Amino acid sequence: MDFLKKNYEKLLLGLVLAGLIGVLAFMTFYISGDKAEMEQTSKNLVNPPVKPLPALDLTVQSNVVARLQTSVNLDLEANHKLFNPLEWQLGMDGNLIKAVTKTGLKVVGVSKITPLFLNITFDSVITNTTGALYVIGVERQAAPLPYKRRKQPYYISLGDKPNDTFALVEVKGVPENPDSLSLKLLDTGDVVSVLRAKPFSRVDGYLADFRYDPEKKVFNARRKNDKVSFGGGDYTVFDVNQNELILSDQSNQKKTSLPYKP
Repeated sequence: MDFLKKNYEKLLLGLVLAGLIGVLAFMTFYISGDKAEMEQTSKNLVNPPVKPLPALDLTVQSNVVARLQTSVNLDLEANHKLFNPLEWQLGMDGNLIKAVTKTGLKVVGVSKITPLFLNITFDSVITNTTGALYVIGVERQAAPLPYKRRKQPYYISLGDKPNDTFALVEVKGVPENPDSLSLKLLDTGDVVSVLRAKPFSRVDGYLADFRYDPEKKVFNARRKNDKVSFGGGDYTVFDVNQNELILSDQSNQKKTSLPYKP
């Protein structure tokens, strides 16, 4: 008892210190736990856990796409009179006939399509005191005027101004006997090579042979802008390409494409 009386203050102070040490140790674990909880809360706010959405039901859209991929051919011509009223034509005997599928543009048959070329040939060289003069032949089969379709000679030297078709840009080889000539075509700007043994050729248009069987009419070698008449109508050859003939009705400028099936 004497010991407690003499040392109770020290014992009390020791208990207080032990309590403080315990509180400090607890605060260390508490702060660590609180910090970890705050970090987890921050992560959840930045990258919150998201549940995946359920798969979309695209059945309706897929059915629509499938229907769009299936073509539907509507016959608004053969037996349909709402947008195509019955037409009549004047026959060769002066009587009116129905414009059914056996007459009119529907039975025009394209029998042949022939390409028209631009041909350029290196014909000869003329040498004189001023240098070499080259003779170039040009044939324009697609020219609108007949006299321009014949082969025409052009005389040109290196450095001369361009003519109406080409410009001489280079002479390869000996000038008096070159290997080839490089020409710049004025209509396209292309530079082409012309050799004596190998002319330059390019498709510039087409001719069409077609027939109209109801009147036993045959139209051969018709080109763009040519006029034809059959079935009581007047037509213009609007265009010809390698796959079709296009006729334009002079009365209403309606254009009809007639495919070529060789």
